[in-house]
Amino acid sequence: MLWDKLLGLFSDDLAIDLGTANTIVIAKGKGIIISEPSVVALRIEPNGEKSVLAVGKEAKEMLGRTPENIEAIRPLKEGVIADFDVAQEMIRAFIAKAHNGKRWVRPRVIICVPYGLTQVERKTVEDSAQSAGAREVILVEEPKAAAIGAGLPVKDPKGSMVIDIGGGTTEIGIVSLDGLVKSKSLKVGGDRFEEEIVEHIRKKHKLIVGEQTGEEIKITIGTAIELDEPKKMQIKGRDESTGLLKEAEISSEDVREAIAKPLEEIANAAQEVLEEVSPELAGDIIESGIALTGGGALLNGLDVYLSKRLQLPVFIAEDPLLSVAKGTGAMLENIDSYKHFMSDR
Repeated sequence: MLWDKLLGLFSDDLAIDLGTANTIVIAKGKGIIISEPSVVALRIEPNGEKSVLAVGKEAKEMLGRTPENIEAIRPLKEGVIADFDVAQEMIRAFIAKAHNGKRWVRPRVIICVPYGLTQVERKTVEDSAQSAGAREVILVEEPKAAAIGAGLPVKDPKGSMVIDIGGGTTEIGIVSLDGLVKSKSLKVGGDRFEEEIVEHIRKKHKLIVGEQTGEEIKITIGTAIELDEPKKMQIKGRDESTGLLKEAEISSEDVREAIAKPLEEIANAAQEVLEEVSPELAGDIIESGIALTGGGALLNGLDVYLSKRLQLPVFIAEDPLLSVAKGTGAMLENIDSYKHFMSDR
């Protein structure tokens, strides 16, 4: 214990936005120092043993392109650690990178997690970080961090609402007076959009494309609303019937049709949260609107779509992709100020 405290004097405390798609690491007093995909590439030895070959950006480039003895995987699925050992290696690699490879450091680490995690899942996150070298782990629920990062007045006696759409989950929360008044987490996010796009293309165009192509389509021509002039894009894949390589042209309307169901699920979940708040909080939200954060907020027309569905003002937070990370970083910089806002479940 004393040794950990001494090592802590020489360690930069860290905040980690441990996302299904991307992991962002913030160092106290330095800001964001790492922002890389949550992917790990493993080399499989002839005896079956596995060793880490690459982590982050380099590992993501290997997805779908590896030989039999290399496996590129995502250790988190729908906001939850799906592979403890690999997640531990990923967190360890990021902590080591944050401290320039020094393995004797023991930082205090704040980690952002989805609201709906079970106690077992929360314990898995804590154990992964501690096994990776953290001397103390503090968990913060994503709606809280997203609200802070979006600049909402979380300490005021006023209701503020945030919808954070990440890679694996969507976190919906209403905050007021340093607390989370209402919240809901659903396993719908950017990854689900991509899965639906890939499946839609297979059904409509009889073309099999990979995960990274689905992501590229979403980013390039993805839209939540009908466009006056649909965007078009050439894609390449494998013909489902013949197995031969094939090209096809798809449009933004294809994407809108593909992601209609997950968008509806997000809108319905937000409506359910709104129906449970007091008239006073409802009035606050009508006045201030709903903040959209996360990578999903960048989907073209999503604010317009949700505003129409919820009959409320919806706005995209400044730099929405980093809202959760910025909020977690703000807590790291002033833990005492936000101690009542930390997760205590």
